[in-house]
Amino acid sequence: MAVTIKTRHEIELMREAGRLLETVHKELAYAIRPGISTYELDKLGEKVIRGLGCVPNQLNYNGFPASFCISINDEVAHGIPHKGRILQEGDIVSIDTGLIYQGMHSDAARTYGVGKITPEAQKLIDVTRECFFKGIEFARAGHRLHEISNAIGDYAESFGYGVVRDLVGHGIGHELHEDPQIPNFRQRSRGIRLVSGMTLAIEPMINAGRADVEWLDDDWTVVTEDGSISAHYENTVLITDGEPEILTLSE
Repeated sequence: MAVTIKTRHEIELMREAGRLLETVHKELAYAIRPGISTYELDKLGEKVIRGLGCVPNQLNYNGFPASFCISINDEVAHGIPHKGRILQEGDIVSIDTGLIYQGMHSDAARTYGVGKITPEAQKLIDVTRECFFKGIEFARAGHRLHEISNAIGDYAESFGYGVVRDLVGHGIGHELHEDPQIPNFRQRSRGIRLVSGMTLAIEPMINAGRADVEWLDDDWTVVTEDGSISAHYENTVLITDGEPEILTLSE
């Protein structure tokens, strides 16, 4: 495993990549409504990214045909935008995307309700987001990587939710996916020791039902095996000697 420690200059570029990606997510959040297609959201998002002078890092990544992964209800991740996929009142939709700014990547995901959603759906979205913050309590120099995993998994499972095993978080920097892998469920090993200058994409993917998932025939879209809804929350995080810095979230 080769985990890269970023230089001061690389960190500055990643800060800007993260700041710009946050603005992209905010633009798309305004556009989410019943009746809009995932294709329209993808094209809007790509226009925003390119308008900021950046490149969408998911477009053509390993052959992925769009700039955004847009996953609805029981779709966990990697949903392919399509003109025929129309958001409906009561859906939940996960939007996962990233961009490249001067050679450095950022990556973030959010799950939104479409119109009025059920209290159960809102709770899943809220808990998934909170899982991220439980995890990053341990995202600081001197701690072990799997302390993040354990905190995320234990919190989600305390609500009876299923924590996806087949997809994990990752390092990020010059590449979208770098070492180390970051599971969202409890690990037997302690994992590597975290060092200031590491940059991680931490991304809980939590199912309302069981943890099991399967891939659709498009070889991209991951869905829950039991048909339960799923939520996703991700930020790019910088490890420091103190509090972690969330590069894709300024609030």
